[in-house]
Amino acid sequence: MRRICSASSRRRLVMKAESLQSILRSAGPFLANHLWQSTLVAAIAALLTVMLRRNRASLRAALWLVASLKFLLPFSLLIACGALLPHPHRVSLEQETTIYSALDFAGRPFHNGTPSAAPTPAPRPGVPLAVFLPETIAAIWLVGSLTVLLVWLRRWRHLHRSVSLASVTEDEREVRILRRLESEFQLRQKISVLRSQQLMEPGIFGILRPQLLWPEGLTERLNEEEIESLLAHELVHVLRRDNLVAALHMVVQTLFWFHPLVWWMERRMVEERERACDEAVVARGATPATYAEGLLKACRFCLESPLPCVSGVTGSDLSKRMVLIMRKQVGQRLDRSKKLLLAAAAFALLALPIAFGLERAAQIPTQTAGEPDWQAKAGGKMAFEVASIHPSRPDAFFPPTFALSPDGSFVDSAGHFRAVFPLMVYFQFAYKWMPSPAQSEALLAPLPKWVSTDYYVIEARAPGHPTKDQMRLMMQSLLADRFHLAMHYDTRPTPVYALVLDKPGVPGPQLHPHAEGPPCPNNIDLNDRNAVSALGGVFPPICEAFMERPAKDGQVLVGSRNTTMALLATNLTTIQDLGRPVVDETGLTGRFDFTLQWTPDANSTVPHEPAAAGELSGTTFLQALKEQLGVKLKPAKAPVQVPVIDHVERPSDN
Repeated sequence: MRRICSASSRRRLVMKAESLQSILRSAGPFLANHLWQSTLVAAIAALLTVMLRRNRASLRAALWLVASLKFLLPFSLLIACGALLPHPHRVSLEQETTIYSALDFAGRPFHNGTPSAAPTPAPRPGVPLAVFLPETIAAIWLVGSLTVLLVWLRRWRHLHRSVSLASVTEDEREVRILRRLESEFQLRQKISVLRSQQLMEPGIFGILRPQLLWPEGLTERLNEEEIESLLAHELVHVLRRDNLVAALHMVVQTLFWFHPLVWWMERRMVEERERACDEAVVARGATPATYAEGLLKACRFCLESPLPCVSGVTGSDLSKRMVLIMRKQVGQRLDRSKKLLLAAAAFALLALPIAFGLERAAQIPTQTAGEPDWQAKAGGKMAFEVASIHPSRPDAFFPPTFALSPDGSFVDSAGHFRAVFPLMVYFQFAYKWMPSPAQSEALLAPLPKWVSTDYYVIEARAPGHPTKDQMRLMMQSLLADRFHLAMHYDTRPTPVYALVLDKPGVPGPQLHPHAEGPPCPNNIDLNDRNAVSALGGVFPPICEAFMERPAKDGQVLVGSRNTTMALLATNLTTIQDLGRPVVDETGLTGRFDFTLQWTPDANSTVPHEPAAAGELSGTTFLQALKEQLGVKLKPAKAPVQVPVIDHVERPSDN
């Protein structure tokens, strides 16, 4: 009993670890894209600050604030907002545009990883494995964030102790000057003055209820005009909400501590906020020499604040500030060209992601938002009467009861089902999905490896004589019940090849309506040579199946009967590695018979006899499509509905 409990506990731990690994792997591309976008925005902000170096410092500080906030605002949120806006649905296929593709790549250069779906050897103990890389990176990030947070908290605690020991003063000279300045600056709330025994620079403490921390003994070292200049400097910090801005950037630094740009941005933000306050004080009419002398006296007497979210007077490069103050240099106002430049940058920052989301949403037809039509036509949710699942080995393979293909080829098995495959094959059968290699890799990328490597024998029985699509629905219920599989359909704009007629309305000689060909046989056994011979060489011998066989001179013959153009397009992806899924845009309805013969190349995925030397100059795949079927492949972008696995576990016990 103890062994059973121990094995069960280990199994639950393994499942939790695999689930965590799946989440971390799927989050990788999103985080990489977000960091890329934020870095790009910060670089643009840096370029704009250089262009606006002769203008007001408050403007440059605002640019750095936008760059900082971008780290907290993924463009994916703006894209999602764009998708929620009213938009016309375009059901027809659209040609890819250079601008759209460039924006897509520039905004999201990182995509899901593409691990191979082929079986991988089991890990050996003691060997470093890249499989633990996501967890390792996550652990390092967490330790780094906690370290930065603890440093901030320690400094905050020290500062808070100084504030708690300070005494509120009401009748001192600096308080009377402060009250007069509050009226001049039209502040809505009075700022209390705390006299501190700690030799810390004058600074604004707090965000919602700011307080002025004033060191004991500083007033006696300053004349009234110097005190007024320093207090005006602090009130500008209050008006600009500099403490809130600094606190937000501290959050950015805590989350993205590993990014050197966020620490460099902090220095730029402090520099520009102090220069903005200096410009405001000088523009108010303060004597530059008096103001500079007051700053120097404060620096000689006090220490700088340990936290950037406590705005003081001594921040940034003091010598550089002195030069600018003595020159009485106040930034210029924006001219029309620079206003247009900033307006264009702001418009691009906000409007482009929203427009991108609107464009993506416009390519998604509303009728593909839910489940495919075939599920409702087959009768909806169904389940096997009895089912068992057992782990197996790849070398213990046996033929399934019927082909687990997306086509309609089916031999009535009186409700019996038996097969041995990885979960991925059962999933494709259950959801009638034939993915391209890229789609398969994208689906598998965030999932545990065993989904595509571990084999399972599934034996099940259903009542009556269900159709193939009804057996698919029963498999869906089995996967949800035993593998705890959860999924949803996602329709996304995808680079595809559109299958179109080479000449409008004119199909090729090897593509003709099924009604013009021989009728479909009933439940023919392909292993019965006499029954197959009786068909008189018809290929394929059965209907609704996609079959291939080697032909002469190293060529390959592929064909199907009583099929649709949509199914033909889907199967083209499996016989030739095209790099994209194929969608039907021929406009041909009804059912067809076809055969296609060509000389395979290195990218062909169908079995064929190797051609003799000098015989590789036969009909290519694309030539065969055009000459024999009268169709061609056209690069395009179209909304493609794909299943997405949200959660999966190893099967529960029988």
